[in-house]
Parts: sequence; structure tokens; C-alpha cells
Amino acid sequence: MKAFDKLREYYGSKWNQIFKSITTDNGSEFADLSDLEQVSKTIVYYAHPYTSCDKGSVERHNGLIRRY
Repeated sequence: MKAFDKLREYYGSKWNQIFKSITTDNGSEFADLSDLEQVSKTIVYYAHPYTSCDKGSVERHNGLIRRY
């Protein structure tokens, strides 16, 4: 949550314009995102672990990042 707190502080009132939703798996490192969802009014989508087809656009962007 510390990273999200810093991002929210940095983006301020534009947070909801930039981050309309967050997609993640159900890993333990994302357990606190439900708090973020309530505080920031950002929708958090939880995909099934090890099911890359649930988050296709995320996997595509990860592939592009790895390429460069």
C-alpha cells in the first residue's frame, strides 16, 4: 500500500482520471487493494491466479515491456 499511497499523493485529484481500474491476480501481495478500492473509488478486478487469459491486456503489456 505504500507504493499506492505515494502514487495517490503524486497524482492527487487526477488519480481517478488516470486509474479508472486496476487488474490483478489474487496473490497475497495484493490483499490490501480492497482498502484502496474503498478509499480511492478505483475499481479493482481480481483475475484468477495462473490464468493469463483473464487479464489478456495486462499480459500483452508485460510482453511489450519485456521486449524492450
